[in-house]
Amino acid sequence: MTPSYFKFDPATRRLSLDARDPAFYRNPNAGYAAMHAGSPTFWWEEQNQWYFAGYDNVNALLRDRRFGRQITHVMSREELGWQPPQPHLADFDRAESKSLLSLEPPEHTRLRTLVNRAFVSRHIERLRPEITALCHKLIDGFEKDGGTDLLDTFAEVIPVTIIASMIGVPLDMSQQLLDWSHDYVRMYMFGKTEEDEHRANKAAREFADYVIGLAAERRAEPRDDLLSLMLQPARDGQYLTEEELVSTTIVLLNAGHEATVHQIGNAVNLILNSGLDPKSLFADSAATERTIEECFRISAPVHIFKRWALEDLEFDGISLKKGDEVGMILAAANLDPRKFPDPLEFKPSRDEGANLSFGAGIHFCIGAPLARLEMQIALPILFERLPTMRIAKPAVVKDVYHFHGLERLELEW
Repeated sequence: MTPSYFKFDPATRRLSLDARDPAFYRNPNAGYAAMHAGSPTFWWEEQNQWYFAGYDNVNALLRDRRFGRQITHVMSREELGWQPPQPHLADFDRAESKSLLSLEPPEHTRLRTLVNRAFVSRHIERLRPEITALCHKLIDGFEKDGGTDLLDTFAEVIPVTIIASMIGVPLDMSQQLLDWSHDYVRMYMFGKTEEDEHRANKAAREFADYVIGLAAERRAEPRDDLLSLMLQPARDGQYLTEEELVSTTIVLLNAGHEATVHQIGNAVNLILNSGLDPKSLFADSAATERTIEECFRISAPVHIFKRWALEDLEFDGISLKKGDEVGMILAAANLDPRKFPDPLEFKPSRDEGANLSFGAGIHFCIGAPLARLEMQIALPILFERLPTMRIAKPAVVKDVYHFHGLERLELEW
């Protein structure tokens, strides 16, 4: 059944859909199913641009070098018809200026090479004992209570603690990092207000000041952490500039926990509502990996990424001009029935190929190995320690799009 909020004209492939409608953001998968039934390529009227929801198209777009995350390296603001930079966003713009998420080669290649040293799988695997111990410690803290809000006591704590530890940020800064991150990512959301912009700018300024101060400490007294590593030259002798260091650290701290917080909550809620036996889902490492990947597929935390057309081109029958922006709905691509039969069904036994929750191509998520490891450790421990765990109240979905996560997940046992 097509949702009432979904208004699609098949003749023009135009879709009208309010992303702030609770009926949509609380259960976006139903809307994505309607997209696939209508047309997985469509003009989203409220967003005023073309969007792609089909698996093959999204996968191809993510890898197509005719599209990029950056556009001002090939077109001026004047050519794009943009307004001058806004003074109240100066600090945010500065923090974004050298973001790994927004650069194209050769700058992107250089920065990613410098940072990737710490995110290769063999380095991430060394975190297994630390993540395991943290999960047990957190559960020890609330097990006797007979219930908890999992987001507050578990899901939020694990990713921010681990990424802060990796980078070298003191543990007592964890709550401040969460506050900065929540305010900062408001800039990526649909329907942001001027108040959101001011809060994001303030967070960017305070975030940057903190990183600069911490970097000065590490230069004077290096440690075995990512920040100290980023301050060292690469093999070719290149260093990160101060702007690059700030932008990269902010990206790593935000991306290193924001999506994983959502994914832990989404996954636990999904599993407890599925009726499947958690013991079988986490019976061994292979079963655990399949379960986690299916959670990423059907309940992805980040739904949209965008690209700029770097030249005049045609894609899926659509003529695009240099400087046009298009959107890709990763979470909808994961539900493409042409790729995943019965896409709305949670089936950890699937063997139909990779999901696109981490993207693809040169901008594939650098933190994917860490996110996967945290999930593969945290969920089996949680269900083993609390075998009678059940949902106490229906989960509350956050009033945001295009990040999909829970506000609260109240459990009891």
